[in-house]
Amino acid sequence: MPWLWLAIAGALEVAWVVLLKRSDGFARWGFGGACLAAMTVSVWCMSQSLKTLPMGTVYAVWTGIGAAGGVAWGIAMEGEPLTVTRLACVGLILAGVVGLKLGS
Repeated sequence: MPWLWLAIAGALEVAWVVLLKRSDGFARWGFGGACLAAMTVSVWCMSQSLKTLPMGTVYAVWTGIGAAGGVAWGIAMEGEPLTVTRLACVGLILAGVVGLKLGS
């Protein structure tokens, strides 16, 4: 169950960064409020995983999911550049996440 909490927390991290961009610097309050709600629930879910998983693993996996997901969203939905270098770096992040999962 802690890994499920962590996966949900990571997915919500991707959601809040997308909402943060949509909020236009919190000028658009609906998106800004949704961003803050997603942040809150993401951190709460992460706290549930911290009850049993090592702190370093939880934080690294959470940020890894967020970073990889943010890059994927940016490429797929925001027209950000898709380059070999960006893909290789995301691959390294994901390899680190998998390595931490296997090592826990």
